[in-house]
Amino acid sequence: MDVTLLGTGAPAGLPRPDCPCAACAAAQGEDARAATALLVDGALLLDLTPGAAFAAARAGRSLTGVRQVLLSHPHDGPAVEVPAGLPQPGRVPDGRELALLTGHRVRAVALDAPGTGYAVTGPDGGRLLYVPPGGSPAGLEEPVEPYDLILADVVGRPDALARLRAVGAAGPTTDVVAVHLGHDVPPGAELARRLAAAGARAVPDGTTLTVGAYEEVPDVPRRTLVLGGARSGKSVEAERRLESFPDVLYVATGGTRGGDTEWAARVCAHRERRPGSWRTAETCDLVPLLEDAGPPLLVDCLSLWLTDAMDAVGAWDDAEWADGGERALRDRTRELTEAVRATRRTLVAVSNEVGSGIVPATASGRRYRDELGRLNAAFAAECEQVLLVVAGRALVLGPV
Repeated sequence: MDVTLLGTGAPAGLPRPDCPCAACAAAQGEDARAATALLVDGALLLDLTPGAAFAAARAGRSLTGVRQVLLSHPHDGPAVEVPAGLPQPGRVPDGRELALLTGHRVRAVALDAPGTGYAVTGPDGGRLLYVPPGGSPAGLEEPVEPYDLILADVVGRPDALARLRAVGAAGPTTDVVAVHLGHDVPPGAELARRLAAAGARAVPDGTTLTVGAYEEVPDVPRRTLVLGGARSGKSVEAERRLESFPDVLYVATGGTRGGDTEWAARVCAHRERRPGSWRTAETCDLVPLLEDAGPPLLVDCLSLWLTDAMDAVGAWDDAEWADGGERALRDRTRELTEAVRATRRTLVAVSNEVGSGIVPATASGRRYRDELGRLNAAFAAECEQVLLVVAGRALVLGPV
């Protein structure tokens, strides 16, 4: 079964008409996208893009063999006309199945938002799932046989992919292709980087995909360190890397600080931003978590873990530091990095990068700065990928 993507963009397309934003200004050439529409084996058309017949011709396809046109969502983009000769578009009621004379079977999938998803099985047994913009399959129960191809709003609804992974509908060999792409994420390399972190990819308009064919998608790094300065966006970047995966354990190393309203506001903002399916553990005891099997870990952050460790060894007192405190901290750091090396869990850790600014005025401040630099370097050495976030932009420092 072959699928030609006549468009891969949001309903309004990319660039959006009369939009002056930077993403729309940069959306040229392969990064320009018409509204998403799928042509399956030349016989089934899912959704419509403006100028569908011309889009098909540009992709080397024809619409003359289309026997069924199905719409998945209310269209709020530019006006779309049905090309002459095509059957009138329709929708399949949720849970119902439509059999085409061509041998394709289409099952309507209920969503948690207005619209309908479509699971298509081809005559050769290939299976694809198409999810409209802003939607996620509802009422999923495990186990589900993995689809060969999933086309979904990975950027706008990463939790949809997390749900599909949770029940087995998206497996290790599933090709996940992002569609309904708008100007919420910069196009080009930044979009590719974000999607790769979720185990997904994007393709240009006009691309033909063979359902079930192996596609080389970058492996999701199992251990990632995200560095950055204050308010740089490092925590958002770390959370984004795991929001398409189910059952994440968020490890908050800062704990609670009674009476500190500013700290409480920070904690509340982080909690509200995280997916509701994530669990939270407030602890600095990271080694047992790394040694256990389980879902992905997001540790935020190593800077506060180090503060707790330095408190425990008396690092702020010069006499205690010289009389075994430094050695004890080195042991704790080594124990942590060895656990990172041995862990089987997916891990994303956040840490501050504080060594590039003003030299601290106190000896204890300089000691903390130096130890954090050492910790970051040791931790990074055990990670497949290291990122530095500056002004909300992530710079990839490795794979290492």
